[in-house]
Amino acid sequence: MAQSPKGGRARGGERDHRDRDEQELVDRLVSINRVAKVVKGGRRFGFAALVVVGDGRGRVGHGSGKAREVPEAIRKATEAAKRKLIRVPLREGRTLHHDTTGRYGAGKVVVRAAPSGTGIIAGGPMRAVFETLGIQDVVAKSTGSQNPHNMVKATINALENLMSPRSVAAKRGKKVSDIVGRRDGAQARD
Repeated sequence: MAQSPKGGRARGGERDHRDRDEQELVDRLVSINRVAKVVKGGRRFGFAALVVVGDGRGRVGHGSGKAREVPEAIRKATEAAKRKLIRVPLREGRTLHHDTTGRYGAGKVVVRAAPSGTGIIAGGPMRAVFETLGIQDVVAKSTGSQNPHNMVKATINALENLMSPRSVAAKRGKKVSDIVGRRDGAQARD
């Protein structure tokens, strides 16, 4: 059985599984903001970092961290992002199942599925989310706030709204072929 760093035993290899997942995660720095606090004797500088983390196979998260030095702020943001990972259903492991919109504050995004070979057509903060998520073909447009924090959170909101045909079928109590095939059958009858 695996030993934990504090001397106790890890239950059923949980720690090994979690360490393996953390090693596979890819992180992208989206933005760094320098803030100054004026105090007696001059200015004190601090840094705020926004980081997106993903495994390239359908999991993504975002986090922000603040510290007096840039590396410490990035480390805090990365840890926060790892705690907020969400799973996103992907079609064929490369694009989305359907078009969706997301909103956070004044940030609004429209995210659309794309045919194979399109690539990632999106702005900076949204591109970081899609690359860490593992999407290869997507078209996205940001309308509203250009603030990186709002854009990332709106993109995550849009991805949370996605549903796979399997989950829709389970909710409706039907087969996946009934959900996916219905569109083709309706067009054939018309």
